[in-house]
Amino acid sequence: MSGGLPGALPPRPDLSGKVAIVTGASRGIGKLIARELAGCGAAVTVAAKSEQARELLPGSIHDTVAEIEAAGGRALAVRTDLRQEQEVEAMVARTVEHFGRVDILVNNAGALWWRPVAETPAKRFDLVMDVNLRASHLAAHFALAPMIERGEGGWIVNLSPPMDLGLLPGKTGYGISKLGMTMLALGLAEEVRRHGIGAFALWPATVVESQASINHQLGTPDQWRKAEVLSDALLALLSRPLTEVSGRAWLDEEALAGAGVTDLSAYSVVPGGEPLYIHGPKAAGGLWKDRAGRMGGAASKTGEMP
Repeated sequence: MSGGLPGALPPRPDLSGKVAIVTGASRGIGKLIARELAGCGAAVTVAAKSEQARELLPGSIHDTVAEIEAAGGRALAVRTDLRQEQEVEAMVARTVEHFGRVDILVNNAGALWWRPVAETPAKRFDLVMDVNLRASHLAAHFALAPMIERGEGGWIVNLSPPMDLGLLPGKTGYGISKLGMTMLALGLAEEVRRHGIGAFALWPATVVESQASINHQLGTPDQWRKAEVLSDALLALLSRPLTEVSGRAWLDEEALAGAGVTDLSAYSVVPGGEPLYIHGPKAAGGLWKDRAGRMGGAASKTGEMP
């Protein structure tokens, strides 16, 4: 992790010879996860729509690939509109053609529309359902075939929250899409267990610095944790036996605690900052919304989860 930790360091899996696909990897959390997986030895397909940086959406798939390659890793940029079935299928096919296999799929890309039902027209409901839930289903569907055929196991990870229905009010459509991703991971875990493939959901307990938290003013920097808290949690989970991890919806704090990392102060964006909890017992029944900034915001596809 950048800056190091005062206590125990989270474990890092040896992914030499493995191949990962990370969606929404042109910026933010997805970009960091792609870089970290590559740092553990995996070849990575960097999948997203952005081929050029924009003011509110900096970074591109080519930037991420360049950074991975500059660090000695292997990566492939695949422009993918996750709302198009053919492009999701092509994303997996190009990965297999280029690297020969798929071992890890991280469904990170996300769309936001934090409005109540009365303010959610069909096109906005379709946006969050297509980018969040439908795309995760399609990516898993197409990635499973080469995983099962190869017979060497694999992982499918959805960045989505534990099944807390308190997420729904005020952003019901979005909540349905994200909780649906979690249900997908939990159901899939049982379906593919006999193939040695694991599936789980992972979500931050606090607001994490990302393009989503910046553009939507989800609190202030002194309330954010670095994105490394989520990537480190993912690596910690991938270091554990499949039977201990698969079929669960994890919070990053829980995953890190299981690896012996309980002092998370080094993850604060501002040293000494107070993290803004959005999930778990410290979220105070959803009152965190009153402490955050412009929670509604405009419709957006940030390329990452919030």
